[in-house]
Amino acid sequence: MKIAFIVNKFPVISETFILNQITGLICRGHEVHIYGDRPDDHAKFHPDVEKYDLLKYTFYAPQIPHNKVWRLLKALWLVIINFHKAPLVILRSLKFLKSNKDAPALKILYSIIPLLGAEPYDIIHCQFGILGNAGIIYRDIGAIKGKLVTSFRGYDISWYVKEYGEKVYNQLFIKGDFFLSNCEFFRQRAIQLGCDQKRIIVHGSGIDCSRFNFRVRKPLADGKIYIATTGRLVEKKGIEYAIRAVAQVLKNYPSLEYNIIGDGHLKAHLQQVITELGVADKVKLLGWKNQEEIIQIIDNTHIFIAPSVTAKDGNQDAPVNTLKEAMAMGLPVIATRHGGIPELVQDGISGLLVPERDADAIADKLTYLIEHPELWEQMGKAGRAYVEKHYDINHLNDELVKIYQQVIVDKLQPCSEQSIDSAASPKYT
Repeated sequence: MKIAFIVNKFPVISETFILNQITGLICRGHEVHIYGDRPDDHAKFHPDVEKYDLLKYTFYAPQIPHNKVWRLLKALWLVIINFHKAPLVILRSLKFLKSNKDAPALKILYSIIPLLGAEPYDIIHCQFGILGNAGIIYRDIGAIKGKLVTSFRGYDISWYVKEYGEKVYNQLFIKGDFFLSNCEFFRQRAIQLGCDQKRIIVHGSGIDCSRFNFRVRKPLADGKIYIATTGRLVEKKGIEYAIRAVAQVLKNYPSLEYNIIGDGHLKAHLQQVITELGVADKVKLLGWKNQEEIIQIIDNTHIFIAPSVTAKDGNQDAPVNTLKEAMAMGLPVIATRHGGIPELVQDGISGLLVPERDADAIADKLTYLIEHPELWEQMGKAGRAYVEKHYDINHLNDELVKIYQQVIVDKLQPCSEQSIDSAASPKYT
């Protein structure tokens, strides 16, 4: 099969779930092209990007200038130098631009440039619902051809819906060929919004369990206990509550060390919280690490915390891959009853669940695990077994190929003949 992946930015160290699908499809003999924007930081990326020479098959949209005048002038220049490649597509995009005078419409013009002249694809896989909206526009104006599959993964089915309204995916649900969600929680959300329940299934984000060596966790002779969290430093990750919980527990167990792997706009705020709590020598913000560095840190960790919360803007998490990786390595985990996470963590079996935004509850569960280290091994084994059964990337990639094949032969056709000038055109930001 010839497959197009429409992504946000690529490569991004925090989106290994997309990378795992790409490499899995390549290993199975399929051709994959990647369309998106350049990443902000080229310094940190997964070694598979180089191993599979993925940048050779990645096509970037031209960068959009911040200045409105330069943005328009560059758009005009792009039209002039690319018009010969696909005149009808350019004209349709200009027609779309004329009928949708908001800034996102101009983004569509920039985004279709790397698509011009591309051969038809068997599958166009849009990796978030927002990109599914974009993919429908690309296909409507003829910039890309193929069956369109859209994955819902978290913020696209939570924050985005709250921001733009419950009708934001109406056109996508009509015109899209098939839909995937990474947990049942978000599948039900999509169905409530109008997705045909027969055209959406749960297809989890997988990890390569062979890369994460299982090890039984046991207390160290010197009494030191290492705790870790991996995630972006943004509100929905709830890291502040874990910091406050660890600060409480440190009063009785001063041998703890809490390492937080990740970066984000809340870094300065979280560092201030750490300083105010007087735990800067015990709680450390390590910044972004590549996967090998993360594995090394987690391998020397005893307990993993995933304190996700529903952000004020509605953003929510699915069963996050960093949590799966920690479970695969044998760590007992503390996580929140949030989004799709209870579908991953079995309370009292592979870890412990607590309410959102409850530092006291996290502290209580952390204390409980510290005082009952005999539970670490059985929780670790249960977590590894569950991840292997439900989230193994090899099994999931086999499943993905079968899904694609079914979509290709499915006689159900989307209503793609609707006018691209419709006032109900999907939003795309």
